[in-house]
Amino acid sequence: MQEENVSEAFSRQSAVFDEADNSNLILQWMRSRVRGHVLELWKPGERILELNAGTGSDALYFAQRGFYLHATDNAKGMQEVLNKKVTELHFEDKITSQLCSFLELNKIEQAPFDHIFSNFGGLNCTNQLDDVIHSFSPLLKPGGTVTLVLMPPVCPWEMLTVLKGNFNLAFRRFKKDGAASNLEGVTFNTWYYSPKEVRKMFGKNYRIISLTGLGVTVPPPHRVNFPIKHPKTFLRLISLEKSIASMAPFHSWADHFIISARKTF
Repeated sequence: MQEENVSEAFSRQSAVFDEADNSNLILQWMRSRVRGHVLELWKPGERILELNAGTGSDALYFAQRGFYLHATDNAKGMQEVLNKKVTELHFEDKITSQLCSFLELNKIEQAPFDHIFSNFGGLNCTNQLDDVIHSFSPLLKPGGTVTLVLMPPVCPWEMLTVLKGNFNLAFRRFKKDGAASNLEGVTFNTWYYSPKEVRKMFGKNYRIISLTGLGVTVPPPHRVNFPIKHPKTFLRLISLEKSIASMAPFHSWADHFIISARKTF
């Protein structure tokens, strides 16, 4: 039921996803940071397996820069929007797509890949992240990388809402059985993972090459009006985040964190 609900929720959101994404200055800044991070690891001409590709915002961005994407998602609505964009922009030679759950990566076509990529907490929609990570090896070339953008348990911006009496938001990430989320009228659970837990899941066949916080001092995307009301403060917070995001404990205390690992065989 969890997987079906997630797929239904994001299929319903597909019609408005791009508009909400493009109008959110915080989200656009976060997306830019993630893209800059992976561009330091990837080389044009390489093949990328993207999980939770959504409407294809990242896939199209990377295709325009010479990469080949196999964009997967288990939400039919998201895949339909992605495929329409690919056709309209004539990127059929750079982007292929597949309706596929990250819990069934044995069904993935066109393996092996140079890199695996998942953005913005899509993999937080499962309590089986260890199984997902363990399924990467057959899909990835030796020396290839995995970059995941995940949500950790500790998010200071959310925890500060306890001062306003919002106990549910402040401590939701600590719920071991998953926190209930509602999107487009559909309820599903979200689980939160620490970088320490994810390091352990990668195991001895991978080497962690990068870990950085995303949304450490910069507020989370749901604070959509913050950059508009406080533009100077927003820029100062961006500057501060750049200087501390890769330091402990800040790489683990954030809205998201970016972790990259290299396959060692």
